[in-house]
Amino acid sequence: MAESPRIYTAALIVIGDEILSGRTHDKNIAQIASWLGVQGIRLKEVRVVADDEAAIIAAVNALRTVHDYLFTTGGIGPTHDDITVDAVAAALGVGVEIHPEARAMLEAYYAPRGGLNEARLRMARVPAGAELIANRQSGAPGIRCGNVFLMAGVPHITAGMLDALTGTLEGGAVLLAETLGCWVQESEVADLLRETERAHAGCQIGSYPFFREGRAGANFVVRSTEPDGLAACVAALDAGLVALGRSVIAGGI
Repeated sequence: MAESPRIYTAALIVIGDEILSGRTHDKNIAQIASWLGVQGIRLKEVRVVADDEAAIIAAVNALRTVHDYLFTTGGIGPTHDDITVDAVAAALGVGVEIHPEARAMLEAYYAPRGGLNEARLRMARVPAGAELIANRQSGAPGIRCGNVFLMAGVPHITAGMLDALTGTLEGGAVLLAETLGCWVQESEVADLLRETERAHAGCQIGSYPFFREGRAGANFVVRSTEPDGLAACVAALDAGLVALGRSVIAGGI
């Protein structure tokens, strides 16, 4: 039997009181999950924590050792409540230092914007020994500490940092997916879904019900790292739904 392909996993810590209070709606989870998927890395866990150093330290230490990669978003800005750098440094058991390259980047960026003051200089602070992640949006870089990546909380800035990281992380086989839509209650096809997945090793079937136009329906997403296995599972599910007298819509409803 061939050895199963290596699966690379990642976790994400979303940091910020504003997320937990509902004042800000997080948009980074979806974009980071999508980006990781293209890199051949699966986002397996997300935690949302407050701007609390002990909570951040606990989450970092819980996740960085059980996943290949750990990302954080938020808390690397210029204000007093931006404590992610301090918390991650404490979790890693290192000090905090001014990164000379980060300082130079910020000096250049803020030269026509009033200069580099004490608050802005906070964005050059990194856990000792860290590397930088380029940020062409606002001058303040992201930070890499081994397998831990500190990203901005602002989604479009995070997107730029992800772009800078593209192709630099080792990943496994990309998880492929196809969707079938059907006007059916998922309880009517639960046995079919279970039996089809069981018959196709390496495939997973997700069921996502909805209610539209006065009737129930569901989209079924089939995932696999193997193109042939994916195609076979999709074909079997399609045939099973048709056998139950249902019309199937490729690509979903």
